[in-house]
Amino acid sequence: MDAMRLIVTSRRALAASGEPAQILTEVWQAQALAQAMGSRLAVSGPPRLRGEALGLTELAGRGCGVLDRPDLDTAELRAAQLTELGDARQALLCLGGLLGEVGIALVGLACSADDQGTYWQCMEAIDAADESRDRVLEMLRRLADHTDEVLPEREAG
Repeated sequence: MDAMRLIVTSRRALAASGEPAQILTEVWQAQALAQAMGSRLAVSGPPRLRGEALGLTELAGRGCGVLDRPDLDTAELRAAQLTELGDARQALLCLGGLLGEVGIALVGLACSADDQGTYWQCMEAIDAADESRDRVLEMLRRLADHTDEVLPEREAG
């Protein structure tokens, strides 16, 4: 499945989640998707994005690591369904939006947390989502600096 469809699905699922466990599951899913997209860009993206893409992969992995892994079947893992990025610029724009929404959801959850463990888990995840979003924004800046170069994923699609 292409990145845009997965991002849209993640945004909708995050918006529809109400219970803390659902929110944390969707946050984990979003970070796993960011990790998969970073990995794909690091391997097959433009050379000027590879360092930032590796950073995104690491930061999003940390975002997953600070959260309890949700009990999901492999078929439910959106990151595992990623088959193509499509237009990398558009995918990164939307991923940045998703990561921003993740941060907002985590702030709300942290403010209403009943226990210190959940609060600190949210704070660590907020930091990871913010840093992941910063990497996405840096990749977008680098793409804007070289708009004349066609991305490999676009040529294939």
